[in-house]
Amino acid sequence: MGSRLYVLDTNVLMHDPMSLFAFGEHDLFIPMKVLEELDQHKKGLSDVARNARQVSRFLDQIIHDNQDSEIQQGLFIHTPGWDLKQPEVTQGRLFFQTEAAAENHLKLIDSTVADNEILRLCLHLQQVNTHTRVVLVSKDINLRIKAAILHIEAKDYRDQSNPDDLAVLHTGMQELPANQKLTEIPGKTQAWLLHTEKFADYYSNLFLYDPATANEFRVVSTHPGKVMIHAAKNYELETNTIWGVQARNRAQNFAFNLLMDPSVELVTLLGSAGTGKTLLSLAAGLAQTMEENRYREIIMTRATIPLAEDIGFLPGTEEEKMTPWMGALMDNLEVLISPSDKGYWAQQATHDLVLKRIKIRSVNFMRGRTFLDRYVIIDEAQNLTPKQMKALITRAGPGSKFVCIGNLNQIDTPYLNEFSSGLTYVVRGFQAWPGAGHITLQQGERSPLAAYASENL
Repeated sequence: MGSRLYVLDTNVLMHDPMSLFAFGEHDLFIPMKVLEELDQHKKGLSDVARNARQVSRFLDQIIHDNQDSEIQQGLFIHTPGWDLKQPEVTQGRLFFQTEAAAENHLKLIDSTVADNEILRLCLHLQQVNTHTRVVLVSKDINLRIKAAILHIEAKDYRDQSNPDDLAVLHTGMQELPANQKLTEIPGKTQAWLLHTEKFADYYSNLFLYDPATANEFRVVSTHPGKVMIHAAKNYELETNTIWGVQARNRAQNFAFNLLMDPSVELVTLLGSAGTGKTLLSLAAGLAQTMEENRYREIIMTRATIPLAEDIGFLPGTEEEKMTPWMGALMDNLEVLISPSDKGYWAQQATHDLVLKRIKIRSVNFMRGRTFLDRYVIIDEAQNLTPKQMKALITRAGPGSKFVCIGNLNQIDTPYLNEFSSGLTYVVRGFQAWPGAGHITLQQGERSPLAAYASENL
């Protein structure tokens, strides 16, 4: 049949962003007008807007993977997640419209679009400053794509304090080095010294595990040449359940160790859907609020970003307006306060008592507040900006604990991605502080169906 050149329309890309990788060995061509239309549809929270933004991310990644290639010669299309060092099934090339038909180069740019005036100015600066390197810095992916097509060097703005790659975002746990000898500390129970020259790789509240012996440890402090560790409490045992919840895997056990420790004032939990982030956080909060009286009440808040189109105005008080956003809270409460050995009236009484100690608050009204002796859960934290996360965490008063939970693969806020999310910002920023701890939950425990969907859809 031979190779073909497919010209993609905007509606194809907005219908399925993965269509960029669906044509096998055939080549693709994207007109400049398609990029313009993607730019016009990228704003909003609809599926069309999300797809338009995802297409832009894919195009930006393809350009980045081919940064040493001439764009006029076509860019090789590599599927997402492909390792540049590994061979891959033959893919076609991606071509952009780099010149207007029968017109000069500048006519390719529609001057009625504001962003294109910036591109025209960059081209002009390149012409008049032949000995100066002109670089366009923008957070707008589409603008950077068009700049690359026009041979304008363009870069994303990234704060140097933010990670360049999520691979450097620590998981909060790691395997104990093989054949590592531990020296027991005299006079202390279940405390050891780990002797290593790589002590800088360890930090407080990092968890270590030995696959051979199933022993689990928690880093207490680091010193030149040695690391002090304690045995982690085992919440996978039936005798150590928290509000009736038993840890089902190693990561959940480590999460409970952080959530139940009052000296850890900030806990961040990352994980895909069904890994137990909300259930663990709420169970630990109820146990410490209702049983131990460590905190006066639980406060839950989250960014009000809808999954689909906004349903409009919600009547009622602040808490009533927030209730529809807290379906995850109600679902988990149903699990936590409905044990099978209690009758209906006992369950209802427990439900009413628990709800009196849980307050639902909006992020919009947090400015100026101070939380004293509160257990604060920030749900869907991946949809908050670094500035918003700073504004929330600085609300912490004496005796309070903040738990930030989220999934970096479910970012719905326009202009945020997994690198610029406020949750990423907090995980990295608090890594070295002994009063904070982080765990990335990886194993789905909601149901086999949910686990399979999370991994394969």
